[in-house]
Amino acid sequence: MSGPRGHFRLKGYGRVDIVRPLVCSTYVLARLLFILALANLVLAGCSPGHQGIVVGSKNFTEQAVLGEILAQHIENKTGLPVERRFYLAGSYICHQALLADRIDLYPEYTGTALTAILKQKPSGSSAQVYQRVRDEYRRRFNLEVSGPLGFNNSFALVIRGDDAGRLGMKTISDLAKYPQWRMGVGYEFLERPDGFAGLAKAYNLRFAGSPRVMDLGLLYRALSQKQVDVVVGSATDGLIQARGLVVLEDDKHYFPPYDAVPVIREQTWARYPALRKALAELGGKITEDDMRRLNYAVDGEHRDLKELVAEFLRKKGL
Repeated sequence: MSGPRGHFRLKGYGRVDIVRPLVCSTYVLARLLFILALANLVLAGCSPGHQGIVVGSKNFTEQAVLGEILAQHIENKTGLPVERRFYLAGSYICHQALLADRIDLYPEYTGTALTAILKQKPSGSSAQVYQRVRDEYRRRFNLEVSGPLGFNNSFALVIRGDDAGRLGMKTISDLAKYPQWRMGVGYEFLERPDGFAGLAKAYNLRFAGSPRVMDLGLLYRALSQKQVDVVVGSATDGLIQARGLVVLEDDKHYFPPYDAVPVIREQTWARYPALRKALAELGGKITEDDMRRLNYAVDGEHRDLKELVAEFLRKKGL
């Protein structure tokens, strides 16, 4: 997630200790993080017209892992200098950074691009969503969407394993029986069109108060410590299996496919032709099991990110 467990980190601001999950107005928290991340971009001195490739990522472990995979593979295959600019808050910040020529590419998810950026309804197969996102990004933003990396990282509603066994809970629909439960989410989930409001309506869910908004890196700790009873994580989070947690089945198929894809500035795509071949080589190479192991290696085993990714690329023959 976002740096060492139990800390919130934005590059340029160091680490800010968080003793307990943040509970506050969604609007205030979202705007505060937006301002901090935007200030981070400015203070980092990344100006338009940079040389080489700047790879960005959002502010959780999987994004940093994917960003490092992209960065190392580009370095290895093209010889171009690559600058890392990770932990840039959420999709909105990364998207704006692309449009402003602050970064050249970053890993995104097709379902997120469809709903959070394009503001379209979450519907369609993986292939249909990918094609729609690719076409619209090119038409509206002059951005290229490269081929899927190989895994679908859907949102996942996660509960404690003992609760799942004791109550026989298997699906999200089962949550409707427990309106006294408390939910924990990352700030962006409350704002998204495929987020909390639509989910609650689709499944007729009620909770004990508003969802607790916290840094993504604290979700599973809060769940394990019984500060909340259900959290919205990601299907490829490595800590789910490691902590004996259970993912509830999306039995009404509320969430769209979230295939991981690199998004690149068209100008960068044209300036560095070797980039096309390099990114094409990554297509379909990362499985969901790969991503869970990589995420856990960082979050659970505290492996060094660069060494971990270099080892992964060697094993994949890349």
